[in-house]
Amino acid sequence: MDLSKEKGLIEKAKKDPEAFGKIFDENYPKIFGYILKRVANLEIAQDVTSETFLKALKNLWKFRWRNIPFSAWLYRIANNEIANFFRKRKYKSVSLEKIPEPIAVSNPSIEIIEAQEKLKAHKDFLALQEKILRLPLKYQEVISLRFFEKKKIREIAEILGKKEGTIKSLLRRGLEKLREKFNATF
Repeated sequence: MDLSKEKGLIEKAKKDPEAFGKIFDENYPKIFGYILKRVANLEIAQDVTSETFLKALKNLWKFRWRNIPFSAWLYRIANNEIANFFRKRKYKSVSLEKIPEPIAVSNPSIEIIEAQEKLKAHKDFLALQEKILRLPLKYQEVISLRFFEKKKIREIAEILGKKEGTIKSLLRRGLEKLREKFNATF
């Protein structure tokens, strides 16, 4: 959705909560995906995503348009909700293995090869996720936004309310710490 349409929709949603449904439909998949990658648990991701959109709806009147996508504000709320979750519950990560990935292939040998490739990628992702979850929250945020959500430095700065230089520094230090964790494993 282009920024002018988004601005109009947000202004409408401030007066009519029913219009928030379009904002929800547009942003839910990416916010949910981001949260799922951060918490690595389907049920918790659903809860945190619900809280994120509930807070966005309740506080929509506070939102000020600054010519950036509305999703930046949603990511900020999501980050706060993730931090609240980890702070309140002292949560330890649970594997994403519960999330099924359907394989639609008719040839059994191709199906086996694809399943093996997906399993290896899944194991690699889980290993990476485990290491990321051991980093301090400030590094988890920037690494997840940059590499899982493919956000630019400027967007991450806006989402986290920090300067671009700070984001670059956090990203560099976070990646160094992540590298150290992987080197310690091997």
